[in-house]
Amino acid sequence: MGGPVIAATNGGRAPYLRIAELTKRFGAFTALDRISLDVYEGEFVCFLGPSGCGKTTLLRAIAGLDIQTAGRVEQGGRDISALPPDRRDFGIVFQSYALFPNLTVAKNVAYGLENRRSGRAEIARRVQELLDLVGLPDQSPKYPAQLSGGQQQRVALARALATSPKLLLLDEPLSALDAKVRDHLRHEITRLQRRLGVTTIMVTHDQEEALTMADRIVVMNHGVIEQVGTPLEIYRSPASAFVADFVGTMNFIPATVARPGAVRVGSVELDATGETPPAGTRVTVAIRPEDVEVQRAPAAGARFFAARVAAITFLGSFFRLDLASESLGDARLRADVPVDLVRQLDVSEGQVLAVALPASRLQIYARIDG
Repeated sequence: MGGPVIAATNGGRAPYLRIAELTKRFGAFTALDRISLDVYEGEFVCFLGPSGCGKTTLLRAIAGLDIQTAGRVEQGGRDISALPPDRRDFGIVFQSYALFPNLTVAKNVAYGLENRRSGRAEIARRVQELLDLVGLPDQSPKYPAQLSGGQQQRVALARALATSPKLLLLDEPLSALDAKVRDHLRHEITRLQRRLGVTTIMVTHDQEEALTMADRIVVMNHGVIEQVGTPLEIYRSPASAFVADFVGTMNFIPATVARPGAVRVGSVELDATGETPPAGTRVTVAIRPEDVEVQRAPAAGARFFAARVAAITFLGSFFRLDLASESLGDARLRADVPVDLVRQLDVSEGQVLAVALPASRLQIYARIDG
C-alpha cells in the first residue's frame, strides 16, 4: 500500500527532509510500508497514530537509530540513509527524558558540546543561554532527581538544542507528565520552535497535542500514511474512516446512496456534497457531533427530522445529547450543543427535537461494517 510522495505547497522550494519509499521490516512483520514524505525547513510536523502504527519506528529511522530495510532519507539535500546517528544533524528528546542522573543540569546540557570539544567559556555561555531559553536560569547546579518531571523535560529539550541542530526530533516528549504541566509545555515548545525556526518532528498518540502544536499532521496506521494535512484539514476533511474516527469524535451511520448527491439513512434522505458512489451502494455517513443542528420541534423544512433526547451529558462548555429517531432506524446520533442553546430550548431527557445533518458537513466512506 505504498503511496506517492506527500508534500506541502512551499512555493517550489526543495524539501529540507525527504523520505522516499521507506520500508522497515522486523522478520516477517512490516512496520513501515513504503513511506514517502517531504518536510520543509521550519515546519512543525506531528506523526500521529495509535500504538504500533509505525510512528516511532519512522522517527528512529530518520535519526539512524533503526536503519530502514529499504528506501532513502535525505536531509538538506544529502543522502543520510546509511549514516550512523552521530553523523546526522539532529537533536532528540525522548519520553523518558534520558538525562544522566549523576550529572548536574549544566553538565547534562553541555554534554554534546563537550563531545565536540568546544571551549569552556563557550560551553558555559551556551548552557546559560539555553537554560534561560527554557525557563530554568537558576537550575544549573541541581541534579535531575531534584527537578520535577516538567523541569527535567525542559533540560532534555535544552540538551537537544545545545549543538544548534537543524532538525529536532521529539518522541512523545509530554506523555509522562500530568495534564496541567503537559498543557503548559505544549505552548512553551511551540513558542520555542517558532522562535528558533528549527524544523521539528514530534511523535504523539494524543490528537489534541497534534491539533494544537503542528503545522501539518501525518496520520499513520498499520505502517502506512493515511493522510497528511493541516490540523484543520485533518479535522474537517478526514480522508478515511480511520482518520475520522481517530481524530476527534465522529458519528458513523450506515446509509445507502439514493441518487447522485444524496444518501438514505433509514427513512431520511440526506443531501451530500461532492461525488457519491452509484445509487444503491452501501456506505457509511459520518458527521461531527458539533455539526448536528438541533431546533425546537416541529421545524419547517424537509431537511429536519424528529429525534428524541435519550441522554444528556454535561461536558463543561457544551452538552452532549444522545439522540434516537425512528427515522434513522437503529442509528444513534451524538450532538454537541452549546450550553446557551440547551438552556434556550430547555432541553430535557425524553424531549423531541428537530434535527438536521448539513450536507456540507457530511463525510461519506465505504461501508465500515462491510
